[in-house]
Amino acid sequence: MRKDFFGFHLAGILIALVVAAGFSAATMLLWNALMPDIFGLPPLNYWQAAGMLVLVRILFGGLRLGNFTPRRGLDFPHGNKLREKWMSMNAEERKAFAEKETEFHNLFHDRFSRLHQFYEETEKNNKKGDSNE
Repeated sequence: MRKDFFGFHLAGILIALVVAAGFSAATMLLWNALMPDIFGLPPLNYWQAAGMLVLVRILFGGLRLGNFTPRRGLDFPHGNKLREKWMSMNAEERKAFAEKETEFHNLFHDRFSRLHQFYEETEKNNKKGDSNE
Protein backbone atom coordinates (compact mmCIF):
# COMPACT_ATOMS: atom_id res chain seq x y z
CA MET A 1 0.00 0.00 0.00
CA ARG A 2 2.78 2.42 0.93
CA LYS A 3 4.58 1.74 -2.36
CA ASP A 4 1.43 2.43 -4.36
CA PHE A 5 0.83 5.63 -2.40
CA PHE A 6 4.25 7.07 -3.30
CA GLY A 7 3.97 5.87 -6.90
CA PHE A 8 0.60 7.58 -7.22
CA HIS A 9 1.98 10.86 -5.88
CA LEU A 10 5.09 10.61 -8.03
CA ALA A 11 2.95 10.10 -11.12
CA GLY A 12 0.80 13.09 -10.12
CA ILE A 13 3.85 15.31 -9.69
CA LEU A 14 5.25 14.22 -13.06
CA ILE A 15 1.94 14.91 -14.77
CA ALA A 16 1.75 18.34 -13.12
CA LEU A 17 5.29 19.15 -14.32
CA VAL A 18 4.48 18.07 -17.87
CA VAL A 19 1.29 20.14 -17.87
CA ALA A 20 3.14 23.19 -16.47
CA ALA A 21 5.84 22.78 -19.11
CA GLY A 22 3.18 22.59 -21.82
CA PHE A 23 1.43 25.73 -20.57
CA SER A 24 4.76 27.56 -20.35
CA ALA A 25 5.65 26.57 -23.92
CA ALA A 26 2.20 27.58 -25.19
CA THR A 27 2.45 30.93 -23.38
CA MET A 28 5.89 31.56 -24.84
CA LEU A 29 4.76 30.69 -28.38
CA LEU A 30 1.60 32.80 -28.18
CA TRP A 31 3.45 35.74 -26.65
CA ASN A 32 6.23 35.63 -29.25
CA ALA A 33 3.72 35.29 -32.09
CA LEU A 34 1.47 38.17 -31.00
CA MET A 35 2.94 40.65 -28.53
CA PRO A 36 6.06 41.84 -30.39
CA ASP A 37 4.05 42.63 -33.54
CA ILE A 38 0.98 44.12 -31.85
CA PHE A 39 2.47 46.06 -28.93
CA GLY A 40 6.19 46.13 -29.73
CA LEU A 41 7.05 44.13 -26.57
CA PRO A 42 10.20 41.99 -26.48
CA PRO A 43 9.90 38.24 -27.06
CA LEU A 44 9.99 35.88 -24.04
CA ASN A 45 12.17 32.86 -23.49
CA TYR A 46 10.80 29.68 -21.92
CA TRP A 47 11.73 30.53 -18.32
CA GLN A 48 10.29 34.05 -18.58
CA ALA A 49 7.00 32.54 -19.79
CA ALA A 50 7.02 30.07 -16.89
CA GLY A 51 7.73 32.90 -14.45
CA MET A 52 4.91 34.95 -15.92
CA LEU A 53 2.47 32.05 -15.42
CA VAL A 54 3.56 31.78 -11.77
CA LEU A 55 3.14 35.54 -11.32
CA VAL A 56 -0.35 35.49 -12.87
CA ARG A 57 -1.30 32.56 -10.63
CA ILE A 58 -0.15 34.44 -7.54
CA LEU A 59 -1.84 37.71 -8.52
CA PHE A 60 -5.15 36.34 -9.79
CA GLY A 61 -5.44 32.84 -8.33
CA GLY A 62 -3.99 33.21 -4.90
CA LEU A 63 -1.56 30.77 -3.34
CA ARG A 64 -3.99 27.85 -2.93
CA LEU A 65 -2.26 24.60 -3.82
CA GLY A 66 -4.73 21.97 -2.74
CA ASN A 67 -8.00 22.13 -4.65
CA PHE A 68 -7.69 22.22 -8.43
CA THR A 69 -11.27 21.12 -9.14
CA PRO A 70 -13.66 23.69 -10.59
CA ARG A 71 -15.89 25.30 -8.01
CA ARG A 72 -19.64 25.29 -8.23
CA GLY A 73 -21.08 28.67 -7.42
CA LEU A 74 -19.32 31.34 -5.43
CA ASP A 75 -16.85 30.45 -2.71
CA PHE A 76 -17.66 32.48 0.39
CA PRO A 77 -15.16 32.13 3.25
CA HIS A 78 -17.87 32.17 5.94
CA GLY A 79 -20.64 30.47 4.00
CA ASN A 80 -23.29 31.92 1.75
CA LYS A 81 -25.56 33.77 4.16
CA LEU A 82 -28.21 34.54 1.53
CA ARG A 83 -28.43 30.86 0.58
CA GLU A 84 -28.65 29.86 4.25
CA LYS A 85 -31.40 32.43 4.80
CA TRP A 86 -33.28 31.19 1.72
CA MET A 87 -33.02 27.55 2.81
CA SER A 88 -34.39 28.37 6.27
CA MET A 89 -37.49 30.16 4.86
CA ASN A 90 -40.84 28.51 4.35
CA ALA A 91 -42.79 28.87 1.08
CA GLU A 92 -44.65 32.03 2.14
CA GLU A 93 -41.46 33.78 3.28
CA ARG A 94 -39.72 32.85 0.03
CA LYS A 95 -42.60 34.27 -1.98
CA ALA A 96 -42.55 37.54 0.01
CA PHE A 97 -38.76 37.79 -0.35
CA ALA A 98 -38.98 37.20 -4.12
CA GLU A 99 -41.68 39.88 -4.46
CA LYS A 100 -39.57 42.35 -2.49
CA GLU A 101 -36.56 41.67 -4.74
CA THR A 102 -38.75 42.03 -7.85
CA GLU A 103 -40.00 45.41 -6.61
CA PHE A 104 -36.40 46.54 -6.08
CA HIS A 105 -35.44 45.34 -9.56
CA ASN A 106 -38.41 47.10 -11.15
CA LEU A 107 -37.62 50.34 -9.31
CA PHE A 108 -34.02 50.26 -10.51
CA HIS A 109 -35.07 49.32 -14.05
CA ASP A 110 -37.67 52.12 -14.12
CA ARG A 111 -35.12 54.72 -13.03
CA PHE A 112 -32.59 53.48 -15.57
CA SER A 113 -35.24 53.52 -18.33
CA ARG A 114 -36.16 57.11 -17.50
CA LEU A 115 -32.52 58.12 -17.49
CA HIS A 116 -31.96 56.41 -20.85
CA GLN A 117 -35.09 58.08 -22.27
CA PHE A 118 -33.85 61.49 -21.05
CA TYR A 119 -30.46 60.84 -22.68
CA GLU A 120 -32.09 59.93 -26.02
CA GLU A 121 -34.31 63.05 -25.94
CA THR A 122 -31.28 65.22 -25.18
CA GLU A 123 -29.39 63.69 -28.09
CA LYS A 124 -32.36 64.32 -30.42
CA ASN A 125 -32.57 67.94 -29.27
CA ASN A 126 -28.83 68.40 -29.78
CA LYS A 127 -29.06 66.99 -33.30
CA LYS A 128 -32.02 69.26 -34.10
CA GLY A 129 -30.11 72.25 -32.73
CA ASP A 130 -27.08 71.38 -34.86
CA SER A 131 -29.16 70.99 -38.04
CA ASN A 132 -30.90 74.37 -37.53
CA GLU A 133 -27.62 76.26 -37.44
